[in-house]
Amino acid sequence: MAGNAEVEGKEPINEQAVANIYGAMRTELNQIYSKITELEMEVSEHTLVINAIKPLDPSRRCYRMIGGVLVERTIREVLPAVQRNKEGLDEVITRLNEALEKKKKEIAEFEAKYKIRIRKSDGEVKDDGGKKEGSAQGVLVGPAGSDK
Repeated sequence: MAGNAEVEGKEPINEQAVANIYGAMRTELNQIYSKITELEMEVSEHTLVINAIKPLDPSRRCYRMIGGVLVERTIREVLPAVQRNKEGLDEVITRLNEALEKKKKEIAEFEAKYKIRIRKSDGEVKDDGGKKEGSAQGVLVGPAGSDK
């Protein structure tokens, strides 16, 4: 709620200032969403690695990227480290979800205080639900040189 304290400390002078503050809050909300999505993808990658190496012999050699350097280790050394990293990512995601809820509440309070309503144009009526399904369009092309 630090952003809310800043907003209340300096009352916006006009509608443009309110719109700018609101836009910044929405941008921050979208950044939190993006970071959560990115970290959830990393967690799924960690899960894939854990499931792939768990059944293998613990003394077997494996390679791990650490700070841009590929190092050779054993599964016995790597598996606990990957599991710790996954747990850390889960904790960060939990904290980001809490921050997301706070930001949503802050935005809702700001909208109520300044009576903000979002207008949508005709093309944007199908907000997220309509865009996700069927939005990927492409052309299928057969293999090159298939005239043999």
